[in-house]
Amino acid sequence: MGEFYNLTPKEIVAELDKYIVGQDSAKKSVAIALRNRHRRNQLSDEMREEVTPKNILMMGPTGCGKTEIARRLARIMEAPFVKVEATKFTEVGYVGRDVDSIIRDLVEASIRLTKQQKMEEKYKIADEIAEEKIVEAIIPNKKKNAGAPGGQSDNPFAFLSNLPGMSQYFPPNQNQQPLYDDGGAAQNANELKLAREQVKQQLRQGLLEEQMIEIDVVDTKGNTIDIGGNENMSISIGSIFGDMVPQKMKKRKLKVKDARKVLREQEAQNLLDMDEVTAEAVENAEQNGIVFIDEIDKIADSSEYGRGPGVSREGVQRDILPIVEGSVVNTKYGPVKTDHMLFIGAGAFHVSKPTDLIPELQGRFPIRVELENLTKEALKQILTVPKNALVTQHKMMLETEGVKVDFTEEAIDEIAEIAYMTNEQNENIGARRLHTVMEKLLEDLSFALPDPDITEVTVDKAYVLEKFADKLSEDDLDRYIL
Repeated sequence: MGEFYNLTPKEIVAELDKYIVGQDSAKKSVAIALRNRHRRNQLSDEMREEVTPKNILMMGPTGCGKTEIARRLARIMEAPFVKVEATKFTEVGYVGRDVDSIIRDLVEASIRLTKQQKMEEKYKIADEIAEEKIVEAIIPNKKKNAGAPGGQSDNPFAFLSNLPGMSQYFPPNQNQQPLYDDGGAAQNANELKLAREQVKQQLRQGLLEEQMIEIDVVDTKGNTIDIGGNENMSISIGSIFGDMVPQKMKKRKLKVKDARKVLREQEAQNLLDMDEVTAEAVENAEQNGIVFIDEIDKIADSSEYGRGPGVSREGVQRDILPIVEGSVVNTKYGPVKTDHMLFIGAGAFHVSKPTDLIPELQGRFPIRVELENLTKEALKQILTVPKNALVTQHKMMLETEGVKVDFTEEAIDEIAEIAYMTNEQNENIGARRLHTVMEKLLEDLSFALPDPDITEVTVDKAYVLEKFADKLSEDDLDRYIL
């Protein structure tokens, strides 16, 4: 279980507050839902099966933070998480993605997460093996290179001789030379050992990082067969024949610092028990998985009249319903139950209303949260308060060109005012309007850089008004004239 699951609801909200301004009710609901996952895991096995998650439906205009809450949860959580767009799915029988792919994507996310956690546990051993392989690449062992090329038989099917009863059909290679000569072998072995120790010391001191070496890496493309299909599925040859067919390898020339990373990942992968990873990942997806279904309002049908021959939105709802209610979905890792997954639906609901969803689906989202429109004060906070505040981002981006940019308090007030008024007068796109305003404000400066004459710029109220003079003076009267 991830560290995040041990946080209290207040701590979860505090974590979200670092990046998202306002929307306290939505944060509170999400925090309680996540904490309930932790509480449920403390119950007895019998009672745990009875407790099902209370799914959440978030309603609010675009740009108010619905998707951002989901994105931040994905960043700070250590549980399987997938975000999907409801508009990607079509009714069964039509061309488009099947709703079952939501759960397949979640299981894949869980496999990646569990695999990474397990690999991190193996990195210490993998680092030692990688170091040995780098030393071997710099000072190869002559004994292994004696005889046939690569120390192997010329017969491509020689590996079958290792199977019981097969050695009579694959006699040993008669042309193979003795692996080593006894004369002076001990002396050569000592010299080799000393040389390798010296190389190992230099490696640890970081003296050989830029040296080019040739290493053997697994050829992943050569070991899989693409079988096509909507999900772009592929089958590993090794999974069909087991260990009978050796992994296909290829030579790569890399710098030592790059080779270390490649070998570390490769060796950690070899140390993994994938059966154990798969079993743990599937259970994690079933018990702790979270699915964020965005744009759910786009499949709500507000029409009271008969529908045409096109794809029915209600049909998509009916297909999503069994997943949310609790069903078994077949994946390539085996059957996966959706009974205990948490579903968070989100939509602007400009045209349709939550009541336009079919009653069964409405009932599966018992917790309703309404997100508020962003005020001028909220927009101002978004510019300055979060860790990834827009003003901070632009300052740091321009600093890379050697320019220090300072924003005065009045300038930030004016930017928030322009964004707020534009949202009110035109289409309300929420916080995304700030991106438009900031890009327009710094457009000329960004275009002029790099310039040795420009080292410091102060953005004040006059600077902002000057850049937006043409926009602010426009009186968009023709919108009201028929």
